[in-house]
Amino acid sequence: MNRLRFAATVLLVVLYAIPARPQAVLPERGREGGLRENVYGLGLAVGAASGIGLSFRQHFPGYVSYQLIGGIIKVDNQTSYAFGAELQYDFIRGAGVRFFAAGGVGYYYSGDRKGNEIDAPGRVGVGIGAEVPIQGGFHISGELLFTFFSDGNVLPLPQVGMHYYFY
Repeated sequence: MNRLRFAATVLLVVLYAIPARPQAVLPERGREGGLRENVYGLGLAVGAASGIGLSFRQHFPGYVSYQLIGGIIKVDNQTSYAFGAELQYDFIRGAGVRFFAAGGVGYYYSGDRKGNEIDAPGRVGVGIGAEVPIQGGFHISGELLFTFFSDGNVLPLPQVGMHYYFY
């Protein structure tokens, strides 16, 4: 039953995303492609490279944006937190989608007073991503970053986010 519910949710998100249009002012054909003013967003982000938790995103006029991510949870004596940052550069921004290059860093901690139980807490990632509007100011994004762990491992891992943009 859970698989059916998950499949139905994914199908609805895709169907709503296809006809959606962004609220940001897009350039006219043949003109400069960057945004003309700052756009701010708040939301949630989950990723192995740049953190898990609440997220703040700012898209500058032009092609560049950054994102700050952080989250913390404490259960009994166990504390877990993650924080990170990400820089994005737009390759393509169309009527309903944005493709970008991304680079991010993050630090993860999970443990008690004895110390961090995560073997590779520091991470750096680089890769590509896409963002689509779902309704109003809400956007979902997905990324595939080659994530370099502080213990030397390198894995291609996904990151996802959902933000509300204040236009």
